[in-house]
Amino acid sequence: MKPFTSVAILLAGTAFATPALADTAADGQPDRDYLPSDIVVKGERSDEYGTDDGSTATKTPTPLIDVPQAVNFITEDQLEDQAVHQLNDALRYVPGISMESGEGHRDEVFIRGQESTADFYIDGLRDDAQYYRSLYNIERVEVLKGANALIFGRGAGGGAINRVAKRAEFQSAISGEASVDSFGAFALLADVNQPVSDTLALRLNAAYEEFDNDRDFYEGRFIGVSPTLTAALGPDTTLTASYTYDNDERVTDRGVPSLGTGPLTGYDSTFFGDRDFNFAEAEVHIARARIEHDFNGGLSANASVQFADYDKAYQNIVPSGTDGTIVTLGGYRDTTERRNWIGQANAIWEAGTGNIESTFLFGVEASTQDTQNARQTVSFDDGDPLTDGDNVTDLADIITIPAYTLNPTSRSRDSQLSTLSFYAQEQLQIGKYIELVGGLRWDRFDLETLNVIEDIEGDRVDEKFSPRAGLIVKPTPDLSLYASYAESFLPQAGDQFLVLSPGDTAFEPEKFTSYELGAKFAPLDNVLVSAAIFRLERSNIKAEDPLDPSLTILAGKSRAEGFEIGAVGEVTDFWKANLGYTYLDGELLNENDFGDAGQRLQQLPRHSVSAWNRFDFTDNIGVGLGVIHQSEQFASFSNEVVLPSYWRIDAAAYYTVSEKLSLQLNIENLFDETYYPSAHGDNNIQPADPFSARIGVRFEL
Repeated sequence: MKPFTSVAILLAGTAFATPALADTAADGQPDRDYLPSDIVVKGERSDEYGTDDGSTATKTPTPLIDVPQAVNFITEDQLEDQAVHQLNDALRYVPGISMESGEGHRDEVFIRGQESTADFYIDGLRDDAQYYRSLYNIERVEVLKGANALIFGRGAGGGAINRVAKRAEFQSAISGEASVDSFGAFALLADVNQPVSDTLALRLNAAYEEFDNDRDFYEGRFIGVSPTLTAALGPDTTLTASYTYDNDERVTDRGVPSLGTGPLTGYDSTFFGDRDFNFAEAEVHIARARIEHDFNGGLSANASVQFADYDKAYQNIVPSGTDGTIVTLGGYRDTTERRNWIGQANAIWEAGTGNIESTFLFGVEASTQDTQNARQTVSFDDGDPLTDGDNVTDLADIITIPAYTLNPTSRSRDSQLSTLSFYAQEQLQIGKYIELVGGLRWDRFDLETLNVIEDIEGDRVDEKFSPRAGLIVKPTPDLSLYASYAESFLPQAGDQFLVLSPGDTAFEPEKFTSYELGAKFAPLDNVLVSAAIFRLERSNIKAEDPLDPSLTILAGKSRAEGFEIGAVGEVTDFWKANLGYTYLDGELLNENDFGDAGQRLQQLPRHSVSAWNRFDFTDNIGVGLGVIHQSEQFASFSNEVVLPSYWRIDAAAYYTVSEKLSLQLNIENLFDETYYPSAHGDNNIQPADPFSARIGVRFEL
């Protein structure tokens, strides 16, 4: 552990940061929005939406209360109050999500029991490479739960995570943040917005972070720069464009192995890798442009194009098991290069006559994806031909890594993916009380892969229809009751689409079917209470043919079901909150590639609680209190290793010096609990950080 870095360093960096905490409302209280300001909760549809996608869940200007799907938001204000800069840290406060450790080099989540490394989006466009995502240029994070291929396309079986990016606005603003924590990690962020003329505005967000924690030899750094522009091309036409450059370097930390039926304890700071070899780097370029036009008469349209280039490499020595006296090791180096082109266009027609109002969406999306992936394995050899177990070492607080070499490339894969999609959706409001949502998406999915070393080609084309239907009953304008049905699919190549084996080319995609009943209630203008019960069925999982074990068939199934409740918003003038609870149950329904019938789904806690609160006692002084709980969960489908249940308490204190300057203190794991929140299989289990404190300062010019 590094010593506490001086506050002088923190104060020296105040020229860099994000919007200030000190924005104040008319009553003098700090103005902190835990519901997005452009999401209508109650009453009539608002003109604020213009031609924007008012709701990511429908791609139309739909009040959140009228969306027949569970949706969680984490606003920029909440992210700032929690001093969160990375997506994986933010998602820990979303019930129903459990975090996979991502092998120490990527975002990876379980949503309603479904694992994904690819169901990530930015402004509704797919961002599917494997890397850690920073939030320095993000306005809010949206978590949409349940299958919904109509809007998102392939995958998204358990749900999707969308980041809404900051846009250039027609007002001058300069703001900054600097913070440092008790391990020595620090962050410097900047946000500069400037109108150039009445029709053009520019904005620049930038960040520099250095990482550290209690784990031995862990370190890293992040650099991010994101310029954006907004151009008013006419009274009814707006162009927005952005470019993002992110560079993330860090030690690849795979955690601790298991011992018996649980994590190895007593070694939470021990690094089971090579400090000189374990390393991950991701360099990401994303350029986007979007044009929006209002044709008047209820017709509007938007079109977006995105180019993304990902260059990713990681390497590690990794623990594969221990008996309590020795540790078995493995290792490899993996590289990925990916280039994505995505084009999307939507037309929205709003019309009404008498007691019937209609919102019709028609959209088209096309994409190409070119990926090269390679791997080199590690061989352990101490040079003595009489020595056995070259890949084992004694268990110790600081382990000694045996001699090893990096082998020639053992796996090389090249894939080209092209997709074409058309979708249509009708939202029909019948009188004051009934709304219907229905739609259909058609996808053509063409994947060609090459196993370069073995010169084996794979090629499969899938054409799939994905329906969605919903019924919304509104006894009052501030209460909606809904029922929904939706489907999604995932080709057998998996969510990264790196290779198709010869056998996979014969199989239909996996299918996800989601059923949901729910209610949304807005007791106050700035508060939304929601509840949902759901079932998610997964089918077409590969399984062994019971009549001929040498053959594979599509017979596997799994099911996840449960319910959730939540409340978010400004409860009183001094209390802002985001509260949630989720109950989850899930199992394999028969023997398949994941395991045997009856096994519980991996990393699926039965109970999840998240609660974040901010209390402002005066115009200048406030505190924050957070609670996270997850019950015990299995580290993998083997159901042999259990991650114990845990409670984590976080706290914060805020002091508003003036309208332009504010200070805050954030404490994570206030009571210094030992727990293990995530894993990657049974022998890569991530210990949580112990008690840590972060001091920050924000300003606005």
